[in-house]
Amino acid sequence: MAGAADDAVAPAAAKPEQTDVDFPPADGAALGTGSGALRLPIHVNARGLALGIIATVAFVYALQWSQKFLVPLLLGIFIAYTLNPVVLWLERWHIKRAIGATLVTVAIVAIMGLVVHRVQDQFFNILDDLPAITQKVTKILTKTSGGQPSTLQQVQAAATQIEQATASVGQRAAPRKPPPALGASSSFKVMDWVLAGSMGLVTFVTQATMVIFLVFFLLLAGDTFKRKLVKLTGPSLTRKKVTVHILDDINTSIQNYMFMLLVTNTLLALLMWVALRTIGLENAGAWAVVAGLTHIMPYFGPLLITSATGLAAFMQFESLRMVLLVAGASLGIATLVGSLIATWMTGRIAKMNPAAVFVSLLFWGWLWGMWGLLLGVPVVVMIKVVAERVEGMEVIAELLGE
Repeated sequence: MAGAADDAVAPAAAKPEQTDVDFPPADGAALGTGSGALRLPIHVNARGLALGIIATVAFVYALQWSQKFLVPLLLGIFIAYTLNPVVLWLERWHIKRAIGATLVTVAIVAIMGLVVHRVQDQFFNILDDLPAITQKVTKILTKTSGGQPSTLQQVQAAATQIEQATASVGQRAAPRKPPPALGASSSFKVMDWVLAGSMGLVTFVTQATMVIFLVFFLLLAGDTFKRKLVKLTGPSLTRKKVTVHILDDINTSIQNYMFMLLVTNTLLALLMWVALRTIGLENAGAWAVVAGLTHIMPYFGPLLITSATGLAAFMQFESLRMVLLVAGASLGIATLVGSLIATWMTGRIAKMNPAAVFVSLLFWGWLWGMWGLLLGVPVVVMIKVVAERVEGMEVIAELLGE
């Protein structure tokens, strides 16, 4: 009997470990039976799910770790996609690609330099006003009413009392010095702030130079990489056709999206300049340029420029009515250009639902900060185009599509 039992157990022990788990309907009822509610059996590949989670976490970490390399690379690729039609147009006029790429790159750098030269004095005026702005903010925060301490001083006193009460638990509270006045010297050093700002400026100039050179070389290469990618897909004619369609769709989507950004942001900057100059806000040209640049970040850019112009209006006019007027004008223009024109054009170009666009912006903004907000939509557009053409990625295409 013991031998028979061992023989019966041996085959069961020899079975391989299963990682697929099936969850049958409750009460063992089949679909459409039992309690009357339809139940969906769930098939979970535990090993595949675990490997997928690990691979996803590793991929996200790799994206965050390689930010300083990927951001200039993607920015250069998108700008090159945008400017490539201009080079092709010059080629149709019998201008060699090397000369056309050089002319386009030099023209872009010259336009940027001209804009900076025209508004640099206004930017310097804003920087010169920073000490005065700091003094005004400090005065507002420390302003007393009827001999009573200010709100900031009350918060400091409450924090000191809580700290003393915490330190006295279990031991006699040691005597403490009174909190320093708000105007007393602190550990903050101006030179540290200047050094950090200088290093940030040097980093920005370095990355901008890298992007310019990358754009030039990509324009010079033309469709070289496209032909190489088609060749690497293999000898199958079907694969080559699918690859060509994917690259053409990416090319069209990125060009249309970047052209839309150029048109809408230029329009927003012009409208902001007219509105702020009419209201009488100082340095209207500089604020218009900042508005055009920050509007590249969907949803978050308009909030940032509205807050900044409202603060500038308060420091200049010290009037709530003028603050509301300037902030309302900024928000109205951003809503008109961003929410109506840009959103409508983005929907027609990318053919994505707004919820997917917003979630992707949250993800890329968390991952890469401001640059993620700038590059998030083009990257997701590329992912959607690839998912529509590659077998097995239909779920991603369906989630991102309209």
